[in-house]
Amino acid sequence: MLVVFDLDFTLWDCGGTWCDHTTPPYRRVNGRIYDADDRDIILYPDVRKILDLLKDQGVQLAVASRTYEPDWAEELIELFGIRDHFDHFEIYPGSKISHFKSLKAKTDLPYEKMVFFDDEYHNVHEVGRLGVKTVFVEDGLTEGHIRKIL
Repeated sequence: MLVVFDLDFTLWDCGGTWCDHTTPPYRRVNGRIYDADDRDIILYPDVRKILDLLKDQGVQLAVASRTYEPDWAEELIELFGIRDHFDHFEIYPGSKISHFKSLKAKTDLPYEKMVFFDDEYHNVHEVGRLGVKTVFVEDGLTEGHIRKIL
């Protein structure tokens, strides 16, 4: 099984906007991450626990994000200390279909063995047509979303 996560508004909130609308450089202050405009960038409360649980169960994890600033997204992944949880990264602009075609090629898994979490309904619908099980996420990833697949 491959579990795939979108980033913005699924794993984190960049002060009410997408990470490619923030202003680097980023900095960590007292365990919190801020951009140059003092925008508070937060990982949703259940995310770390969910990633730990899935990784401990041997589930492959991936990121699929269509950001226009992949380097910024990767820096935030690093600052949050979650890079080691993921086996695959598809972080670039364009349709999520291209992200999933690449993941299928890298993992040799059929789409039916993949699960995708995203906060944008059109991404959920589009990827779901491939045969991927999709979960629409509102207000950040929670343990309740994960219970739907476990």
